[in-house]
Amino acid sequence: MTEQVLYIILLGPPASGKGTQAAQLREFLELPHVASGDLFRENLKNETELGLQAKEYMDRGELVPDDVTIAMVMDRLSRPDCAGGALLDGFPRTIAQARALDAALAAAGHRVALVPCIQVPDDVLVERVSGRRLCPVCGESYHVRFNPPEEPGICDNDGAELYQREDDQPETVRRRLQVYHEQTSPLIDYYRNRGLLIDIQGDQSIEAVQSDLRSAVSKIGLFRK
Repeated sequence: MTEQVLYIILLGPPASGKGTQAAQLREFLELPHVASGDLFRENLKNETELGLQAKEYMDRGELVPDDVTIAMVMDRLSRPDCAGGALLDGFPRTIAQARALDAALAAAGHRVALVPCIQVPDDVLVERVSGRRLCPVCGESYHVRFNPPEEPGICDNDGAELYQREDDQPETVRRRLQVYHEQTSPLIDYYRNRGLLIDIQGDQSIEAVQSDLRSAVSKIGLFRK
C-alpha cells in the first residue's frame, strides 16, 4: 500500500448521491470522510472555541466567515486519522476557501490530488428530490417513481398517509440548485484549470458511479489497495 498522502475533494449538487458515493469511496481509499456539515455539528455540539465563534454568526443569521470554516477543517485534518489524507465533502465552497486549503496543504508539503465532480442534469435532480415521500409514523421513505408504495400515497407498513417535505418541493429544489451553481461554478473552473477536476456522470446506477470514481482514482496512481 502506498504511503502517499491523498487529499481528494468530492463535488456534486444536492441529491447527486455524493454522500453515498463518499461513504463507499472512503472504504476503497481507506481515508476518513471529512464532511463540512459534520464538522459544524460537532463543533457546535461540543461548544468548542470555533463552534462558539460560528454560533455567534449563525445566531445573527449571517454566514460563517471563511477563516472560521477553514480553521475547523484544518483542525480536523490535523488529527492522527488524517495522516494519510482525507476525502473532503462540502469544503471548499468558495475560491477563497480553495486557495486557503492549497496554502495550508502546501505548508505541510502536500496538495489536492484529485477533484471528482458528480454531474447530474437539474431536471433529473428535481425529479429525484420532488418525488420523495415520507411516512410520518415509521419514517419510511418512498419515491413516486423509483420506489412507490403498494397503494399510492399510503405507507406499506402502517397505512399512514405519506407527505412531502417542504424542502422537497420542486421550486425549493430548483432554488437550492441555483445557489449551488452560482457558488460552485467558479470552484469547478478553478480546479479544472489546474487539471485536477474530472467529471463523473451521476445519472446512472450507484454502482456505476462508484466504479467510475474508483477508475478515476486508479488511473492517476492514487490506488490505496
